[in-house]
Amino acid sequence: MPTAPQTTDELYQALQENDRRPYGRTRTVTAEELVDAAEQFAEPVPLIHALLELQEAYTYGSEPRKSPVVFARLLTLFDEQPNVFDERLRHMLFWRFKWVAGALRALPEIPLASLRQWLTEMRDRYVKAGLDLQPYYGQAYQLAAHLGEDTALAYELWAGRARSRLSDCEACEICDRALYHLAAGDDERALRTWEPVLAGKESCQEEPARSVSYALLPLLRTGRTDEARELHLAGYRGCRRNPSMAGEVGRHLEFCALTGNEARGLELLAENRTLFDEVDSPRELLDFLTGVEVLLQRVEGIGHGQLPAAGFAGRTWTVAGLRAEVRGRADDLAARFDARNGTPAHTDRRRARLDRAPLLDALELTLRTRSLDDVAPAGPVTAPAARAAAAVPESLPELILRARSLDEQGHPDADACWERLRTLVAARDYAHPDDPAVGPLVRLHADLLADEASRAGDKDEYADAVALHEEAADLYEDAGEPGHAAIARACALLAAAEVPTEDAGAAETADTDDAGTKTTGAAEAKATGDAGAKVADGAEVKVAALTAAHATMVRLHEETPALTPVQEARLLRLRATALGLRLQTSGSEEHVAPVLAEVDLLHTFATRHDIGGQIAGARLLRATTYAMSGDLPAAVTEIDGLLDRLRAHGPAWYLPRTLGLRGRIQLGLQDAQAAHADLTESLRLAAGWPADAVGTARVHGDLAEACMHLGRPDEALRHLTRSAELDLRRGSRTDAFCTYSNVARLSLEMGRVEDCIALLDSLLAEPDVTGGELDDRLVAQLRLTRARALHAGEDLKAATAEFVTLAAESAGWDDDPGSHAVIAAETAVLLAESGEFGRAREAADQALTAHARAPRYEQLSNCLRELARLQAQQQGPGGLDDARAFLADAARIADEARAAGYEAHGRSLDTALAYEHGRVNAYAGEYEDALAALEEALALLGEPGPENDRAGEWAECVRLAGAVEGIYLERTAPALTRLDAAVSRLTALGHTEETEPLTSLAARLREEE
Repeated sequence: MPTAPQTTDELYQALQENDRRPYGRTRTVTAEELVDAAEQFAEPVPLIHALLELQEAYTYGSEPRKSPVVFARLLTLFDEQPNVFDERLRHMLFWRFKWVAGALRALPEIPLASLRQWLTEMRDRYVKAGLDLQPYYGQAYQLAAHLGEDTALAYELWAGRARSRLSDCEACEICDRALYHLAAGDDERALRTWEPVLAGKESCQEEPARSVSYALLPLLRTGRTDEARELHLAGYRGCRRNPSMAGEVGRHLEFCALTGNEARGLELLAENRTLFDEVDSPRELLDFLTGVEVLLQRVEGIGHGQLPAAGFAGRTWTVAGLRAEVRGRADDLAARFDARNGTPAHTDRRRARLDRAPLLDALELTLRTRSLDDVAPAGPVTAPAARAAAAVPESLPELILRARSLDEQGHPDADACWERLRTLVAARDYAHPDDPAVGPLVRLHADLLADEASRAGDKDEYADAVALHEEAADLYEDAGEPGHAAIARACALLAAAEVPTEDAGAAETADTDDAGTKTTGAAEAKATGDAGAKVADGAEVKVAALTAAHATMVRLHEETPALTPVQEARLLRLRATALGLRLQTSGSEEHVAPVLAEVDLLHTFATRHDIGGQIAGARLLRATTYAMSGDLPAAVTEIDGLLDRLRAHGPAWYLPRTLGLRGRIQLGLQDAQAAHADLTESLRLAAGWPADAVGTARVHGDLAEACMHLGRPDEALRHLTRSAELDLRRGSRTDAFCTYSNVARLSLEMGRVEDCIALLDSLLAEPDVTGGELDDRLVAQLRLTRARALHAGEDLKAATAEFVTLAAESAGWDDDPGSHAVIAAETAVLLAESGEFGRAREAADQALTAHARAPRYEQLSNCLRELARLQAQQQGPGGLDDARAFLADAARIADEARAAGYEAHGRSLDTALAYEHGRVNAYAGEYEDALAALEEALALLGEPGPENDRAGEWAECVRLAGAVEGIYLERTAPALTRLDAAVSRLTALGHTEETEPLTSLAARLREEE
């Protein structure tokens, strides 16, 4: 706290600000400081408020030892000056007797006699104050359940009584009743009892997260797996990283362990690693540690005890090591509770949880399904194979020759040979064969470097690829292999041209353009403003680099002596590839013919020497060139011919890639059904080859696009997630995160809010994200989507916090003011929804300033109109002036858009503005102005037609005008005339659905006449 409050008004303001903070050390420390500040004032009421805030911070910050101490001070103040406690303060005081009872139960060092004494104190105080005793009996039942005694009588004394004003909230009492039935072994009755909470009808500070954590296993046992999955996602988000809900986190870990989701369990454990040290409540800690042990026991039991695990601070843990530590600590805690209570209840409950067998072999919990193999140290990527890969030769000379032969063919099995050789050569006892056919060791080192360079290029690590290819070329020269050296240098030239320039890397990255397309990188950025100019500059640089690389390759080809046919074909392929990339970068028609000329050279040469892989490569390049030039039918014809050849003569591994290309072209021809068939067949054939070799990740991505065109979003989602995970496994993390970003947005559009949040939480916890290694704009895009998902999931507080943070960060994006404009505008809306209109105005002004540099007409107009609506709706006449100020800003944006020739993709900005003037004035009670504005909106819209997609908008405008006119201005006759005419018009045009709200309003007006 920078400065201690000097007045009571400042103190109350500081208390309000602290109340907005999440529970944890920051809030608790601030509350302690505010108590110190409150003690300087002569009047006791500010101190009472500060102490109440501090007790709440201790209670929900998992510090039960301190909560009773604060309450003792409050109780003393009440005994000394009862008159200063108004009805609200008195209610809060008596309510918190229950908090103290809970805190004492959570501490095994508190004698059982003291717990019973406190309940007696609570009963006496309630009787003296004339309060109903149902809350007292509730606490008596809680103590009996905690002790493991026969709870039947205590339950009846509590649950059989009517609720009172000081009873626990309905949601908490429902949970306690359900837990009673659960303890009795009646899953079905427990779930029936829980239904109002699980369905979201009853909630509070801890609910439904508390109930969900307990209901997960009963749901599984009764076969309601889909509901368990959904509640796990939503419920976990409600308790994660929360020290006061560590027990709930432990039960979610247990759920993962018992459903075949051990990898997700380890991920969630890592996300909650701070709980090992932050939880100060022994009862919560015992619950948490037991859940952790269930997970670790399962992971170790299936043979992964040496995996890394997140645990207590101060050392690095394996699963096995952490399990042993957790077991010791949890056993000790259970023993301490049992010693205090005089029963074995806590040890018995712990043992029951640890003895549970898995309930399901596998339950798909999230969009990002991972196994324990995925969290193990990275190894080479493999694919499920229908075709057994060729065995790697045992003989070293045979292995070297086999690797080179397969590599010359471009055969996917070469990768396994090179991996084996890389391991053998790295061994300290490696002895190179003395065999002229194998050649010297320097040649083998060059081969391995060339293979490593190719892998780096596949991962878009072009700078590394350049260095490795150059080093390989030098070694080939030393080995007397000028042909291989030339190929390595040509590869280095191609990789060097792909190295991003400083300007080319800049682009809009966390934005939504006016069409609603979210951009994540230079390749997808729209050429608008400074970022677009930089992308264009980068393209020109790349075109020049590829042109120069091609010229150098030609000279290299001409000057290298004694090339074998295979080497010459590879150089021709690299030349053609350089020109193909140039065409892809420039999109210029003048660059088409040079590519085709080089492809013809390659095809002719490869056909003369019967080099099958290069024949196929040439025809693929030709088809791709036709496609890039816009001649899609010619591309399809070329691919059809290639497919016939591949089926007859091979190579077989070209089939999946070729079918994938035909599928992409079919998408360009808008034949999604044909594209789906080709891409599905491509995937079927790809199953027999390593994923990297046949581009399986790309095929999954294209198949997702086909599915979207065919109206199959769920199938598209599966293919996108598979594509992303394949990219992750091969190390292409940027590509993977971009694809997962699309997955998150699609799941959000589909209404799968919790899936979206769970996926993004998982991605944002990845080490390269938390370590700042991933592109910051891509991370910002992920966070932005998560904030939107939180908003859609009605977690307004969390969504607002994330938006505010993103708005502050994006203010520094000088190269991308448009993204900041959108983020700041959305932030303003969330602040307004929370009633913070001053901060909302500040955020809106930031958005307008950024919009002046990079216009975002539609988004800014939408947000400003929404801000006006919210202010008028929440504040009525008192908010009208500020609401009209927002509308004035929206009007200026509409004028700017009109002057710029901008056409909105959604509603007309002018029409929407007129309609919003109508709503705002109606909320503020200015009904004549509201009706005039709605008449203007109707005039701008015009009469709907039979094909008019604005019929719904027109009908809504008529409805609101009818309501203002008929209900608020009490002009029933003209309102009915308006509504009846609109119903007749819409019915005649076939828009019957749009007539329903108009007919309903007309009926209401007639009833009130």
